[in-house]
Amino acid sequence: MARPSEEIKDRLDLVEFIKGYIEVRPAGKNFKALCPFHNEKTPSFVISPERQIWHCFGCGEGGDVFKFLMRYENLEFYEALRVLAERAGVELRSVSPEDQRQFGILYELNGAAADFFEEALPKSKTAQDYIKRRGLKEETAKEFAVGYAPAEADELTTSLLRKGFAIEDIVRAGLTIKTEKGRYFDRFRGRIMFPIHNHFGKVVGFSGRILPEFDKENVGKYINSPDTPIFNKSRLLYGFWQSKRDISNEDKVLLVEGQMDFLLAWQDGIRNVFATSGTALTGEHLRTLRRITGNIIMGFDKDEAGQLAAERSIDLAGANDFSVRIMSLGEHKDPADAAVNEPGFIKRAMDDAISGMEYYFERYLTPETMKNISKKKLAIRVLLMKIKALWSPVERSHWIHELASESGIKENDLIEELEKLKLVSVEPGHDVIEDEFKKRKLERRDVVVEQILSLAAGDDRFKNEMKSRGDLVPSHYIEVYKIISGVGEVVQDPQIQNLVNLIVLRSGFLFDLIPEEKLQIEFNNLLKELMLEQLREKRASIGAEIAVAEDRGDDKKVLVLLREFDDVLRKMQDIENASQKEEVRS
Repeated sequence: MARPSEEIKDRLDLVEFIKGYIEVRPAGKNFKALCPFHNEKTPSFVISPERQIWHCFGCGEGGDVFKFLMRYENLEFYEALRVLAERAGVELRSVSPEDQRQFGILYELNGAAADFFEEALPKSKTAQDYIKRRGLKEETAKEFAVGYAPAEADELTTSLLRKGFAIEDIVRAGLTIKTEKGRYFDRFRGRIMFPIHNHFGKVVGFSGRILPEFDKENVGKYINSPDTPIFNKSRLLYGFWQSKRDISNEDKVLLVEGQMDFLLAWQDGIRNVFATSGTALTGEHLRTLRRITGNIIMGFDKDEAGQLAAERSIDLAGANDFSVRIMSLGEHKDPADAAVNEPGFIKRAMDDAISGMEYYFERYLTPETMKNISKKKLAIRVLLMKIKALWSPVERSHWIHELASESGIKENDLIEELEKLKLVSVEPGHDVIEDEFKKRKLERRDVVVEQILSLAAGDDRFKNEMKSRGDLVPSHYIEVYKIISGVGEVVQDPQIQNLVNLIVLRSGFLFDLIPEEKLQIEFNNLLKELMLEQLREKRASIGAEIAVAEDRGDDKKVLVLLREFDDVLRKMQDIENASQKEEVRS
């Protein structure tokens, strides 16, 4: 009997399936299209009807119908299996109960938790009063299943246990935290709850906003579900499930920071909107958006944190060939405030939004800056770096011309200055380092290793802590690690010496950049990220093994690997949970 994955591939025509996502055209026996996974002007994405496979000769991506859906919709394998089985009319009875349980139980748990939170909201006057103060109407809250997590320690956990769920699965779903003493606490307590859906409308995680009554100095205002097999906050967009059709119809989208910004904008009639759920805009978010629009309007908060977030988002979107505009909030502090206090304002502000580069010109070329040659030179360099990062050469040429006109500096001189900059100095400090990393094409784990070694090179506290952390260092950094941490001899390899020199030099840069009182926090965050990166690599490796075992029909091997996969996820959750221990103790 054929395995479900093979039966699905036999029933679904790859060309017709992909046509539902992108425009394709015949090319001999094959079909071609513009690749949906990277920016290109000449089609390099090829589909073979005969072999039922696809490959992009531009970015190197390729595979079958499963790989396409997983890549396009940011799904895990078993999530894609369920979607395609439904599309092909294939029953999944032949999939082992253990396989189905590993993922299906997480959907059930998140769905049950969403119901629990939604039912708890009308029972809490405190939560209802908060929602009313924010201006959120009851019908809007119901439409998006906004709920409330009671402040008691374990109400959700107890409710889920009574429904027959196992405590191990509740922890694995990220809804409950297990302490070192073996006690269990609800992850979300005393919070307004916002369910986060995947692109097919299933609840896969949550974001929770602490009520003012329970707000303490050591408690995060917003917390999200941790990464699970069905949830990754860097991939998902809050509200996108409901708004994607309107975004496509309008061919533009309003990007806001938080869930309340989204909900109140929606309530004010803005339907082509999404929120990043308190995380930074990512390349994964942009790849999701790319298939329905290339036009983004930023509507970030007016405070300095919001403006910095807007700047990072403008740069990332511009580098990925999105047309970016910035919406002015006028006297309002954020989109939520604007929607409540001046209905209709957001629609007008979106119509009047200026381009990202115009926003930069206004932000950096102030009258005060133009009077001081040092400030003017720095501002010009910042703007040149922004221009250099733009994906389109046409745009780069246009804005060089505009900068010459605004600054009174000749275009040739600006171009000469641009070539000298070599992408340094968008945001003093961090971007210099980030651009150097990009130039060297480092993996994320390598970036973290080099940053933490830079801190160790500049402070004996961190050097001593790193002496016992050699197991976290990739093999190609071991010699560098030994030299910097003082546990190894100096080697004569010029490449290693050059890298050590670079890391040591960068440490001075970091110590100037990071306030003294925040150095330990930065080191701890990097150490946590290094541990997570090691586990992510292991997770990816096991995921690849699962795919191979699935292709071979080795069900026993699949089950063993799924248990290993689950163990890695638990360790990742433990690391994430460690940062919330103070909240648990409170």
